[in-house]
Amino acid sequence: MITLCGFGVSNYYNKLKIVLLEKNIAFDEKTIYPWERDAFRDSSPLGRIPYVETEHGSLSESQVILDYLEDAHPETPLYPAGAFARAKCRELIQHLELNVEWVNRRLYKQAFFGGEVSEEIRREVRDKLAAGLEAVGRLASFSPFVFGATFTAADCVAYVHLDYVRSATLEVYGEDLLARHLPAAAAYLAFVAERPHVRRAVAERATALATFRALGVAYDG
Repeated sequence: MITLCGFGVSNYYNKLKIVLLEKNIAFDEKTIYPWERDAFRDSSPLGRIPYVETEHGSLSESQVILDYLEDAHPETPLYPAGAFARAKCRELIQHLELNVEWVNRRLYKQAFFGGEVSEEIRREVRDKLAAGLEAVGRLASFSPFVFGATFTAADCVAYVHLDYVRSATLEVYGEDLLARHLPAAAAYLAFVAERPHVRRAVAERATALATFRALGVAYDG
């Protein structure tokens, strides 16, 4: 049995939840908040969530965990079969995470956690996010899934990150920068949102966010 440990609002947590559900892997969940990091550094050396507990020990870093799940449970693959196609799928994931999500997350303090970001950060994120989204647009196919005709690991990543780009930029800028710089994404998100496992993850994310807000804890994301 695998235990997914982390904070249900986290897009990286939900990336892995969708992977687990889509691959039909039995798992438990354990709520661990980021500010509790001193208690779980043996499982995640930098105190990052999510991490997983397995029969063999713990693993941290969401992409490492995704690839472990793919290797350990090959019966429902989430990567293409060919070596080059697999590499291209991972290339798309890399751009989604490094050049989109890691830029966009600088807005989360204001978008989700009741804080405020500076005008300097707002300007910097707007410019870098535009470049990152346009790069993703050169790699993604949206036909109908982000990497082609079948649902892949890239969809587990793209859905949770692009959904947060839309909501965070609307909150901070009053404008959906996803629609501006990656217009095909709106129909894609609506399409993927109909998958039962994605619907479950989104519903449980909303519950996790309400629970977090009820705690009244100051957190900057």
